[in-house]
Amino acid sequence: MHQKKLTVEELLAKAKKPGEDALKLHPFYKGKIEIVPKCVIRDFNDFAIWYTPGVAKPCREIEKDKEKVYENTNKWNTVAVVSDGTRVLGLGDIGPEAALPVMEGKALLFKYLGGVDAFPICLDTKNKEEIITAVKWLQPSFGGINLEDIEKPKCFYVLERLRKEMEIPVWHDDQQGTAAITLAGVFNALKIVGKDIDKVKISMIGAGAANMAIARLLILAGALP
Repeated sequence: MHQKKLTVEELLAKAKKPGEDALKLHPFYKGKIEIVPKCVIRDFNDFAIWYTPGVAKPCREIEKDKEKVYENTNKWNTVAVVSDGTRVLGLGDIGPEAALPVMEGKALLFKYLGGVDAFPICLDTKNKEEIITAVKWLQPSFGGINLEDIEKPKCFYVLERLRKEMEIPVWHDDQQGTAAITLAGVFNALKIVGKDIDKVKISMIGAGAANMAIARLLILAGALP
């Protein structure tokens, strides 16, 4: 059954409703994510296990072997969603506070679709060196860093530096995330038409952070430059 093709006017009208609903529901919930305990809490004896004095034992274990932080805390499953608010969606440089709803939304996707605990961190600086320093300071608490909505060319420099200087995985979602999903779409399209990636011409509009990463990944996957 073929769906009716919508006109531009109909598409624009359809796109208004999510925005109207968002203005009602964001204030209603006052945020899209929350932190809740994952361990059993039945009485004050449990508090003694999860906090003082019991918590001192795993602290000592981690002090002796830093890698045990992954066994004794949620670091292994926690990602920081970091932005400076300089390139948010199609809105541009709207600042860290205005970027927070988007970062909360990305944290929601991490948890709901992947089971990964993510926390939004919007930095009140546009200086690339300060961003790098701030993110490096987060390393003890997080198992990975998801950079988000940072303007180019700064995003390239920040990603490269952090990947070299940090022990935990770092990626820029606007680059690697978009490239990964685009490659998946290309593979599926090629299956439908029965063609190989090195036998088709792929056109790209623009040379932003996303398209540059997409181009690199497509070439790695076998597309001709």
